Amino acid sequence: MGLMLLLMLFAALPILSAGEGAFVGVNIGTAVSNIPEPKAAVQLLKVQQIHHVRLYHCDSKMLLALANTGIEVIVSVPNDQVVGIGQSKIIARNWISRCVALHYPATNITAIAVGSDILTVLPDAAPFLVSALEYLHSALVEFSMEQIKVSTPLPSSIILDSFPPSRAFFEHSWDPVLVPMLKFLQQTQSYVMLNVYPYFDYVQSNDVISLAYALFGPLPKNEEHVDSNTHLQYTNVFDAVIDAAYYAIGNLNITDVPIVVMESGWPSKGDASEPDANVNSANAYNSNLIRHVLSNAGTPNHPGVAVSTYIYELYNEDVRQGGSGSENWGLFDKNGVPTYILNLTASGSLLAHDAAKDLTFCIARDGADEKLLLAALDFACGQGKVNCSALVQGEPCHEPDTIAAHASYAFDAYYHENKMGPGTCDFKGVATITTTNPSHGTCIFGGNSRDGTGSMSPTSSGSKLQFGGAGAFLVTTIMLSF
Repeated sequence: MGLMLLLMLFAALPILSAGEGAFVGVNIGTAVSNIPEPKAAVQLLKVQQIHHVRLYHCDSKMLLALANTGIEVIVSVPNDQVVGIGQSKIIARNWISRCVALHYPATNITAIAVGSDILTVLPDAAPFLVSALEYLHSALVEFSMEQIKVSTPLPSSIILDSFPPSRAFFEHSWDPVLVPMLKFLQQTQSYVMLNVYPYFDYVQSNDVISLAYALFGPLPKNEEHVDSNTHLQYTNVFDAVIDAAYYAIGNLNITDVPIVVMESGWPSKGDASEPDANVNSANAYNSNLIRHVLSNAGTPNHPGVAVSTYIYELYNEDVRQGGSGSENWGLFDKNGVPTYILNLTASGSLLAHDAAKDLTFCIARDGADEKLLLAALDFACGQGKVNCSALVQGEPCHEPDTIAAHASYAFDAYYHENKMGPGTCDFKGVATITTTNPSHGTCIFGGNSRDGTGSMSPTSSGSKLQFGGAGAFLVTTIMLSF
């Protein structure tokens, strides 16, 4: 996997909240091979004190896992469902019944994001967007959940002449959609959801935007961007885009509608044509973004006005199409290992605790085929050179005497013995990462079960372990490639 740097989102300090002011949340994408189980993902959120998340679809297992955690959740309507909901109140009501009413209030759902970038990604659905918002809101009212907001994430690219911000306006061809949409948001006391990506502004600017300006500086005074109409100085792209959006909304005679940034981030790896998609730039952008948002400084034209922001994203999405530049926006990899160190103090890195090393384990996946589990167990205890003596009858990890329990012990030992490297918790898809410690009694997981010399000694070559008890089974050799 190359150099593995460590990111710390604070185990000891709630860095992703700011009281009644602005907060920072995360988006949770699912284009991840061998994605962690929902309970493991939620445990990661808890450990890192992330209190606001956005899901990209109605994931019932994830919504159940988030129940009774207090974590505030935005549930998204996928783009391909927007037209159907916008055409039918019945479909909208059924969606609310299934994706919201079934889980609320145990799961703290606070908003619904209807599609994403519909105006540019799926323009044929745009005529149905406002009716989709209205139908979903009506269904929420019917279920007495009108406090849940409804909005749609807009791309900042629909803002034209975004600098100086005071001259910004929306592309007029979208006025028939944007005007009723903004009036709906105003009437329902909702907010504009805006996707803001200074990374793309930078790479598409033909060197007009400097890297420092995209990454929140610092900039020499003579390099700050000045709005010639307001004489306000801008030190970063993010603030300029937010103020441009406010001006563009105002040009449609809409006021008192706040903005929440639904997506913002920076890739930590890219293809050869993307040299600034790297760990250092991703570190700088996300670190500076978090500090800036939580400072409640607001923007030059809206000082002190909170701009809560959701970072894109929690996990690297390694099966997302588009190459490395599309796959590597996550704060963590699919194993829950942090991607880089966030610099969250003005004086350098705040190092608290490498949660990944202590809090990720490898266990048998729920519902995995027992024959495959048995083959994987045999591999781990044989070719994998794991010391499986603790699984023998009378030893600490013999109980519970099941294939899944024994496989989990062997998988976890193999995973930690191999330093939690890529592919070390897969076993042909029958293993998964968890942040819930499966240790019990004197049976200790986390690679801590050692022999008397402190090393992980394998069983003798070619040997088979006999497990006793009423459910006794024999680990047989099944030749599979792991």
